[in-house]
Amino acid sequence: MAARKPIVGGNWKCNPATVAETQKLATAWKEKAFDKSKVDVVICPTALHLPLIKPELEALGMEVSTQNVSATGMGAFTGEWNVDHLKDMAIGWTLIGHSERRTKYGETDEVTAAKMAMCQKAGIKVIFCIGELLEEREGGKTDEVNQRQLNAVLPAISNWDDIVIAYEPVWAIGTGKVATPEQAQDTHAAIRAFLKSAVSAEVADKVRIQYGGSVSPDNCAELITKPDIDGFLVGGASLKPSFMDIVTAVQG
Repeated sequence: MAARKPIVGGNWKCNPATVAETQKLATAWKEKAFDKSKVDVVICPTALHLPLIKPELEALGMEVSTQNVSATGMGAFTGEWNVDHLKDMAIGWTLIGHSERRTKYGETDEVTAAKMAMCQKAGIKVIFCIGELLEEREGGKTDEVNQRQLNAVLPAISNWDDIVIAYEPVWAIGTGKVATPEQAQDTHAAIRAFLKSAVSAEVADKVRIQYGGSVSPDNCAELITKPDIDGFLVGGASLKPSFMDIVTAVQG
């Protein structure tokens, strides 16, 4: 099989507070260039900041993504934006299913499936987030949870070239706790094995699977050596100039 091109995502969540801070960060990132032929970098600013910072990020060789997208089309859906808006604004990516959307805003597997169907039809690329809670990890249900969340969207996916999977153990997001490289590799391998049986060996081999959960410049180098880890979805560390250290570590 051809080597999978690594991908690093930066999810800014509801940060930073000002447009000036986004510009300052983009300026700092210019100091450390990366080779976009060796690694894809996709940044997810807030919806308000995205169109303002998009040109600066793209000038660095990065792509931009929304953090969420509607399961509906145009119409009376207050507070929503949909795939047609993304296409019109030349935004090629979105996150779907982040654990904060699932646990804090009630996003169900059924909703993620509807969003996935919308994106596939529109040609919007998706970083699809899966992962277990601490009690599920401790109860030995990690693979069961990941498979349930994937099973929900499999019928909606016809073009796997537009899909990246981000495995983010919920207990590791923003807590400073990180899955060990061995834990992360075992889970990524299980995800790939599931896709082989549920979809095809070709899809399992080519789909990129990111790890997320307190990724930092200090721990990324060891994690990226694992054969089934194809990059990272980075939270808090993507709001710092040192985010570029993660990118360059991944590009090798």
